[in-house]
Amino acid sequence: MTRRVRRWVLAVGGAGLAALLVAACPALPPFGGATHPYGDRVVHESLARQTANTIASVNFDQRAFDTLGELGILFASVIGTVVLLRQTRDERRAAPEPAAVSLPVRRYALIVLPVALLTGLYVVAHGQLSPGGGFQGGVVAATALHLLYLGADYRALENVRPIGLYEVGDALAASGYLVTGFAGLLGGTAFLANTLLPYGTFNTLASGGTVPLLNAAIGMEVACAVVVLLARFLDQAVEIEKESGS
Repeated sequence: MTRRVRRWVLAVGGAGLAALLVAACPALPPFGGATHPYGDRVVHESLARQTANTIASVNFDQRAFDTLGELGILFASVIGTVVLLRQTRDERRAAPEPAAVSLPVRRYALIVLPVALLTGLYVVAHGQLSPGGGFQGGVVAATALHLLYLGADYRALENVRPIGLYEVGDALAASGYLVTGFAGLLGGTAFLANTLLPYGTFNTLASGGTVPLLNAAIGMEVACAVVVLLARFLDQAVEIEKESGS
């Protein structure tokens, strides 16, 4: 495809999107009004299904299919990164050198690491109850793990970060989200419909029906995906640093 054809494709697609946005704007409620029909319905449905965090209800119940698209984008990004940054047969991975980090920073990183990791897991586990959820908690947990790179060295990080297991965990989490959706079809309802499990007691960990399951799947997928992404980029940085040093 030539550059001119790509520009025409972009122009046609952009014009179509602009037309849809213009057509949708007149149907929007006025800004600053006293009535918010969508927000009122969202809160009502969230409370009806015993989900204390309305945002979690939107992400993993009322618009769970949209969240599946976001999961797919992240999953595809991981696959693309792994493919692009994979080692070829004629490449040899250089031995990582210790990072030049001051002693106070190392001590602080080792102290904060378990706290940050537990905080990430807590945010994931309580996603249906309080602000946060699988996306935020997964990033915090994965980032906390990499504090070991500052607190110790790259070898220590590699020992607790077997990339193969995290790649499997990423795939299993994405598959778990899909399986939960197809279970709704087998149960005679819609895909990703929140009808498989009882809604439980309001403001408890077991409340919200399938919301905690989907939230946990997202948390696991995001955490594993971030670990794999950072691992590939860190490995690439080690290679570049070794080449520039030699």
